[in-house]
Amino acid sequence: MVRNKYYQTLIYSVFILAVLVVGLGVFTRLTEAGLGCPDWPGCFGFLTVPQSQERLSQVAVVFPDISVDIQKAWNEMVHRYMAGLLGLLIAAITFLAWRKSERNKVLPSVLLVVVLLQAVLGMLTVTMNLMPIVVMGHLLGGFITVSLLFLLAIVENQRISKTTQYLLSMTNLKTVSTMKSFSIENVVRKLTTTFSIKVLAISALIAVVLQIVLGGWTSANYASSVCTQLPVCEVDWVSKYDISAFHPVSPTKETYQYGVLNFEQRVTIHATHCIGSMIVSMLVLLLAMAVRHSLGIRAALGLSASLLLQILLGVTNVVAQLPLSVAVAHNLCGMLLLLVMLRITVRIFMAPTSAVHVSVKKTGRLNRG
Repeated sequence: MVRNKYYQTLIYSVFILAVLVVGLGVFTRLTEAGLGCPDWPGCFGFLTVPQSQERLSQVAVVFPDISVDIQKAWNEMVHRYMAGLLGLLIAAITFLAWRKSERNKVLPSVLLVVVLLQAVLGMLTVTMNLMPIVVMGHLLGGFITVSLLFLLAIVENQRISKTTQYLLSMTNLKTVSTMKSFSIENVVRKLTTTFSIKVLAISALIAVVLQIVLGGWTSANYASSVCTQLPVCEVDWVSKYDISAFHPVSPTKETYQYGVLNFEQRVTIHATHCIGSMIVSMLVLLLAMAVRHSLGIRAALGLSASLLLQILLGVTNVVAQLPLSVAVAHNLCGMLLLLVMLRITVRIFMAPTSAVHVSVKKTGRLNRG
């Protein structure tokens, strides 16, 4: 039990670190520090940012066309250091998972593969000079890493809880209350989720994921600030709509920093992201109303609050022309909304199906409520 607790604590800690790494990656991207170090995994050929006169002289010889921006270089290297630490800790989780037969092994193994792919995407982000599809893929990889850690924490928490309940029942502790919960409450909970709610949950989750992909594409193509008015754009975006803006292979350029798409294409991306936010809002609010009885008012309020905060941050980004702190918060809040959606979807699919609410009186009779 003690070892399980340590393992669980490790997962929680690595989850927090993963969120921090994603936040640092967003900050690096928004401060235009993605090419602060033009090579990988080092920085101008060194393990740390070159700052001494001797090292700067060496850099001038090897990289004659690039000047060292120390602040941007440190932004990039701190992100790499933290990402490297995250990779090592995920490897440790995978190793520990395979040491115990009762632990989930699929999620840690997938996590290890994802973090290795993330390292490759991190390298390509630099070597391919911020190609949009690579930048977007790298951001999505970070979101996937956090989501998998979140799901692993849920799985392990449930496994440990079940083990604890079993041990308590074996020692005859709280037998009566446990049996009541099992025989009445749990059976009733299995009647609270309808097929339609499951479909709505999956639809909302897919919409949130697609919106995050759109957000990554918007950021990678520098389309976030192309429009300054709501609800979509101040220009005639319908006549300017150009589907080629979503072609995954960008035009060949020496660098993709600051974007290579034309005005119409950037407007197209921005407008699509705005319309996507409306669709997501509708689906998530419908889901929040649908689960307020089956999962409780706290679940509904948590989902609604996450969505509202994300909308406010998105509106502020457009109106205030992408303030750094707000833009970083918008990315992290998108992750929060995704995690809340994942948690609610898991709860919906773990609870069986009906929408009957029952209250148990002291007499033991079941009454519809």
